[in-house]
Amino acid sequence: MTNAAVHMEGQLHAPGAVATGAVHAKGQQHPIKLYLVVWGWLFVLSTFSYLVDYFGLHGYLRWSLILLFMMLKAGLIVAVFMHMAWERLALAYAILLPPIAVLVFVSIMVLESEYTHLLRVLFFATPS
Repeated sequence: MTNAAVHMEGQLHAPGAVATGAVHAKGQQHPIKLYLVVWGWLFVLSTFSYLVDYFGLHGYLRWSLILLFMMLKAGLIVAVFMHMAWERLALAYAILLPPIAVLVFVSIMVLESEYTHLLRVLFFATPS
């Protein structure tokens, strides 16, 4: 038997295999509603990001809200438009874990730099 005959024989025993093969050969299309909903959420999150500046928020609240909206928008774009929501879990981890680790290490460095600055101000300040 040739490889094609063996492949066809295997499909005869599995009734759903022919339909599944036809779907994979054609390609899977996501509904347009999904893309429109994600586009709407991106518009809403961008509006919220603009409103942070409009209302004149300052300090840590401003930067935390801007970063939150930025991360949510980036997550939506990566998940839907770059099709990461439908990828294998191992591939998603391989792509998403390194940036998350970088963010964790940067935040640890920021905390340590604040501590080092505090110690230098306390111990190296000129006595009055």
